[in-house]
Amino acid sequence: MPQPMSHFFAYVSRLRWIKRWGLMRNAIEENVATHSWEVATLAHALALIRNRHFGGQVNADRIATAALYHDATEVITGDMPTPIKYHSRVMREAFGDIEHKAEAELLALLPADLREDFAPYLRESWQPIEDRELIKAADRLSAWLKCQAEVRAGNREFEPAQMQIRQKLEQEALPEVMYFLEVFAPSYDEPLDNLLG
Repeated sequence: MPQPMSHFFAYVSRLRWIKRWGLMRNAIEENVATHSWEVATLAHALALIRNRHFGGQVNADRIATAALYHDATEVITGDMPTPIKYHSRVMREAFGDIEHKAEAELLALLPADLREDFAPYLRESWQPIEDRELIKAADRLSAWLKCQAEVRAGNREFEPAQMQIRQKLEQEALPEVMYFLEVFAPSYDEPLDNLLG
């Protein structure tokens, strides 16, 4: 018996067309799909660093998968710039409600027998607090790396965001983030030829 058709992956694949940092002039365009991949790799790394160096027992694979989908709702909502999203409690609550509805709409696109399997990755509120903490840290780290790249490209538009995000990372001072900033982040400033030797 043939299975009913699902539009889920065709729809989610359109994240590549959604631009990030819409209120700012970008030297390097970034889309939500590329950002999601980077957040997933960073979250996976942070989870492994936590487990290896800081006594954690988190599931790095589950965290990486949830991070891949962390902005999937933006295929419905678009990318809401942070200054707007967090402008006030009312705005944050309203946008939170929209995100919850978008999560439900995306899940509804899946075959019924797969919805339960995907729900823990698409519904942020279902994720363990430690997972959400590491995904949020990876998201912030990705934003800081983007700002760094823009400033290196001569785009001073990103300097204030670069400083604000770095301050936030240092205030939160998650040990795995501090480890990443010390061990991995400096290489982002190096030219390609220096990375392989």
